[in-house]
Amino acid sequence: MAKVKIGFIGCGGIANGKHLPGMAQQKEYVDLVAFCDLIPERAEKAAKEYGTPDAKVYTDYHELLADKSIDAVHVLTPNIAHCEITVAALEAGKHVLCEKPMAATTADAKKMLEARDRTGKMLTIGYQYRHFPMNQVAKGIVDDGWLGDVYYAEATYLRRRGVPTWGVFTDKSKQGGGPLIDIGTHALDLTLFLMNNYEVDYVVGTSFEKLGTLLDPEFQGQVDRMGNQNSWNNKTYDVEDSAVGHIKMKNGAVINLRAAWAINMAEDNGANNEAYATLVGTKGGLDTVSGQARLNHVVASQPAITMVGNKVASYIPGFSAGPAPVSKEHDIWVKALRGEGDLFVTADQAFVVTRILDSIYESSRTGKPVYFD
Repeated sequence: MAKVKIGFIGCGGIANGKHLPGMAQQKEYVDLVAFCDLIPERAEKAAKEYGTPDAKVYTDYHELLADKSIDAVHVLTPNIAHCEITVAALEAGKHVLCEKPMAATTADAKKMLEARDRTGKMLTIGYQYRHFPMNQVAKGIVDDGWLGDVYYAEATYLRRRGVPTWGVFTDKSKQGGGPLIDIGTHALDLTLFLMNNYEVDYVVGTSFEKLGTLLDPEFQGQVDRMGNQNSWNNKTYDVEDSAVGHIKMKNGAVINLRAAWAINMAEDNGANNEAYATLVGTKGGLDTVSGQARLNHVVASQPAITMVGNKVASYIPGFSAGPAPVSKEHDIWVKALRGEGDLFVTADQAFVVTRILDSIYESSRTGKPVYFD
């Protein structure tokens, strides 16, 4: 079987941190042939490090999509551009892996679904937390019935201080929002995935703009791993710094979502800079906050806590140190492209995530719940 030809639109942080090294592990099956970025030096660097000898470099994604030999593209741009580029790629006959979130708004995500259906091409979204070992173990626990009927869940991704100081993360016009759409999206996707429940009744929520704009650099308390000040620009910061959402499902289950880049909450109270889920059911409960699947259940009529599975560090190519295991996200994607398996993250699932996040923002603006259907 001929190798699958892959193009990349966006060669910034997430490309170099996850997708380029992840797809480089698949070079037995793929050729990385095209690289596009508004900053040509980025595309040139990516092509040199990861591309085939004849890889092409572009600054206009339309030119990349015009190459009929390209089978699939990765859309790795700021959130606001996901829809336009993904729709154009699907219409050009390419399969698409779009980085999370699916889109900045529900309307944009719907356009992407419609383009997928219209073209018959594959569309998946980059939610890598599903693939982490403890989350796969947690999924098995739920699917095997250890929790019974899951009626309550918490989706959490909190950073005490973790405002991105690179890229366009704090620019609402390019990202559509702050931590809710950036990292809260991971926690929500993980929780919905574990519950296998995507039927939403209504959403209510609030986003807070407190610390991001009010704290001058000397009072922010944000440092890098070496202890050096790593302050954000509070004058240009125009997104929320934290957000909460209450999601009522049609079967009566409830999910509470929390996301923050900056919040005065201790690490042992949840601000541990990781996406994790807590599920409560009629037979037991579980969480993944410790880096393992922790099962809360009853054994011999006694309450018990069982740590299930080995504690294995989560690995994201380019972001993690140490030996590189195969990126499951990209392995599954390539198998799907080769006709050897199904997509693991469907666009329909990702659409629900985007709709919930968009509804939390809407509820915060209006002070009212947002009802689905």
